[in-house]
Amino acid sequence: MNTSNRARPRPAARGESYVVRLATDAAGARALADRLAESLDGADAACAAFARPNGRWQVDLHFRTRPALRPLRALIALAGGERLARSIKVARLAPRDWVRSSLVDLVPVRAGRFVVHGAHDRSRVPLHAVAIEIEAATAFGTGHHGTTRGCLVALDALARRTRPRRVLDLGTGTGVLAVAAAKLWHVPVLASDIDHRAVAVARANARLNRAAPTVMVAQAAGLNSPRIAARAPYDLVLANILLAPLKRLAAPIARHLRPNGRVVLSGILVTQAAAAISAYRSQGFVVERALVLDGWTTLVMRGPRR
Repeated sequence: MNTSNRARPRPAARGESYVVRLATDAAGARALADRLAESLDGADAACAAFARPNGRWQVDLHFRTRPALRPLRALIALAGGERLARSIKVARLAPRDWVRSSLVDLVPVRAGRFVVHGAHDRSRVPLHAVAIEIEAATAFGTGHHGTTRGCLVALDALARRTRPRRVLDLGTGTGVLAVAAAKLWHVPVLASDIDHRAVAVARANARLNRAAPTVMVAQAAGLNSPRIAARAPYDLVLANILLAPLKRLAAPIARHLRPNGRVVLSGILVTQAAAAISAYRSQGFVVERALVLDGWTTLVMRGPRR
């Protein structure tokens, strides 16, 4: 989003926040939330799509400061069309836990055997499901985004035919994928993130899901960490980030991977899949599976045999 010519947003009073509510259908809401979640600043904005009692769907955008309308309308127009963009109105909210409020109406997400849910939906999780409870927080990864769901579906499928001994989750966010791997295989999982807030959230979620004994969370940029190197080689590497860093990580991941190990990559638009595949093929990886959910691709690749 180009903000070079916009007016500086007016800071909110202490505790205040702002919301933009968009009404649409189920498919439109999910697609809109996916695209906005990738474009908004996760530290100052939150996006959630949920069903209303009348059968319609709603997308709520919460902001710590009043957003500038012109760039916001341009962003929504790209994601949901000009008509929806023209309808937006910014409302001021009284002091509240704005992130938790943005996530409280999210319905549980099913992805293979996994069900990702909030505390308010514990009673709705089937007994046979692998439940993952994610607290409302600024870190990305509630399971509703197509990239996270794609990774969870890929992990569920991998669990039926392989058992990794060491797992690395790069850019862990809320820690949802690290917790999922720990619950599937009960093996050591190292989760890393460059953001100290995400590290704190991931640790809290590991404790909440009783996965703390097997999930270690570290603050690190990419693979540049003594902790990451000390635990290598890994049988499975998870990286749900974006195309540019995924391409840069292709060679380092290959060096840290056990021969014939696997990677699960996401954060890749359908139009970017060929570029991601090319970067990893150059390191000796081969594609085992490609999943497409809501316009996002998740790749499962086997590493080189060396």
